[in-house]
Amino acid sequence: MKKMRKTVVGFLIALFMAGTASAATVTVSSNIATSETWTANNLYKLTKQIFVLPGATLTIEAGTVIVSDTGVGGSLAVTRGAKIFVNGTKDNPVIMTSTDDVATWTPDANHPSGGDPKTGTWRVGANEWGNLTIMGKGLISASHYGGLQVGDNTKDPSGLNEKQMEGLTDPDNSLYGGKDDNDDSGSISYLSLRYAGKVIGLGNELNGLSLGGIGRETDIHHVEIMNNVDDGVEIWGGTVNLKYISIWNVGDDSFDVDEGWRGKAQFLFLVQGYSLDAKQGSGVGDNCFETDGAEDSDAQPVTTSAIYNATVIGNPIDGDGGTVWRDNARVQYRNCIFMDLGEKLVRPDGNDGDGANGYGHNGTLSFADTWTTDYSVTSTVNDCNGCSVGAFNHGDTLYTVQTSGKLAEITDSVLFRNLHADAYTDSDTVGVTVGGGSNPDKNNVVISGSDSANAPIVSITRGPLFTSTEESKGVLPVVSINPLPANEALTSVGAAPNDGFFTPAQYRGAFSATDNWLQDWTAVDAYGMLVATTPPCEVAEVDAEPEPLKLLREESEEVTVTLTCGDGSPSADKLVTVEVKGGKKRVNVTPANALTNENGQATFTITATTKTGDAKVQFKHQNLNDNVTVKVRKK
Repeated sequence: MKKMRKTVVGFLIALFMAGTASAATVTVSSNIATSETWTANNLYKLTKQIFVLPGATLTIEAGTVIVSDTGVGGSLAVTRGAKIFVNGTKDNPVIMTSTDDVATWTPDANHPSGGDPKTGTWRVGANEWGNLTIMGKGLISASHYGGLQVGDNTKDPSGLNEKQMEGLTDPDNSLYGGKDDNDDSGSISYLSLRYAGKVIGLGNELNGLSLGGIGRETDIHHVEIMNNVDDGVEIWGGTVNLKYISIWNVGDDSFDVDEGWRGKAQFLFLVQGYSLDAKQGSGVGDNCFETDGAEDSDAQPVTTSAIYNATVIGNPIDGDGGTVWRDNARVQYRNCIFMDLGEKLVRPDGNDGDGANGYGHNGTLSFADTWTTDYSVTSTVNDCNGCSVGAFNHGDTLYTVQTSGKLAEITDSVLFRNLHADAYTDSDTVGVTVGGGSNPDKNNVVISGSDSANAPIVSITRGPLFTSTEESKGVLPVVSINPLPANEALTSVGAAPNDGFFTPAQYRGAFSATDNWLQDWTAVDAYGMLVATTPPCEVAEVDAEPEPLKLLREESEEVTVTLTCGDGSPSADKLVTVEVKGGKKRVNVTPANALTNENGQATFTITATTKTGDAKVQFKHQNLNDNVTVKVRKK
């Protein structure tokens, strides 16, 4: 009997030790050459710049925390030909941060970090570790930098241009660019990046999320950048699309674009502030949106993009431009909120001091003409020189994001408390506003006065004035906010197109009146900077119609998937995924996933192939699903 008792006790001790050993700190000190998965029961500590090498895939499970000791400079970079899958969820986001941030979390012995990642305290800080950088094979226009030729790069869209990513120290693994705008670097969902931006040298700082030449097959949604030393998100060329992005208290530009980005973005939340007591651009926020067209401005591809539903909260003391325009950039801002800007809503900065030329150079459109020229007009300056329609570098292939309107726009937006003397000077010139007031022709509304009761968001609270030591730049930091729409922002005139990426949201700004998508997973929420709102309902039912579906060979039909809450109300902004469970060779379904609109609906197109028979398509949200049987018949 004693022997059996000893055996049982020994087994329990071994079991306990095995459980303890399964939660560990994993030191990451070597590049990732073969595919691997990082799991939530470990804490991963980066000791230097870590590269995911070509051919390898890094998968990061929901709830995983990745850190670097403050000052060490650990960072993560995904090379061309490699992939990353950050599989965070709302309940269990992936967090990349510094050990100093983790030290503010409420102690939790059951978490591998030693703290509860749903807690923490905001503090002044940045430059504590590196960042996340992803490099791809999309087209870039990088013929010049600082006015000088970059290698053998040319101004035409040859697909041969490549460039070394800023902030990375290994030149062999730091190139981005190519000729594949459909390149797939993986996916990112529910990722919080905090206190990053390690400074490598003067003008060589890491952004919160750096995207170089990333293709449109890469999926990025629900990403937060808090307290970065440099830009929040910076995009160089490519065609990557982004959705549900929060950028708060970064030290330079919130959303920065260079070298011919031709992607889409929706539901962007930008809050200007400061991360360090330093110069503007390296600690104190600069511009909200900064868009560069190409390097040089007559090169191709040129930035030609569409941005819907941004809520932009500026710094009214010494913030710079709301939208800054350089080097022939062409951007459409629609259904947005711009409030409390420090300077101009529209700030033309054609020659930005980096040696590049501005609008109108070498026969390109002038800044004024860009605002009056139809979206369908593509430049013939340094184009693909006679390439055929359908070629990867033909204008009709390069520029597909804008589908209506003019090349440059701010429309269907609400403007509030932008009190600088020149806030609307240039926006008047290009027709965004009229005499500093509303322009009904553009569906733009300027709310007069500064009474918070008329604000386009529910509430905002600012802390005491901070003044930087070196430049005496003033910041009124936002310490709490309820960013849901109010007054003129509750309803927009138009909505984004239902094109498989955009959600046709009939409101202005980044949030609907019922869904604060920052809740539960962001540092903003964990640090107590978010005014609590009623959480969205839990999805109780998934319904796909029509079912069954009869198609002739090569015929297509739309299926509408509706998500419904337990109380019968629609569930908006929820992800629906698709899987063909049977008869995979008989049907194709696009898109592969979609977010529900304000009616709780997402639309998919099922196309029959030439192979007859039955197929089963499953539409899924979390653990709920509904199937559609498709019968493919001869013509």
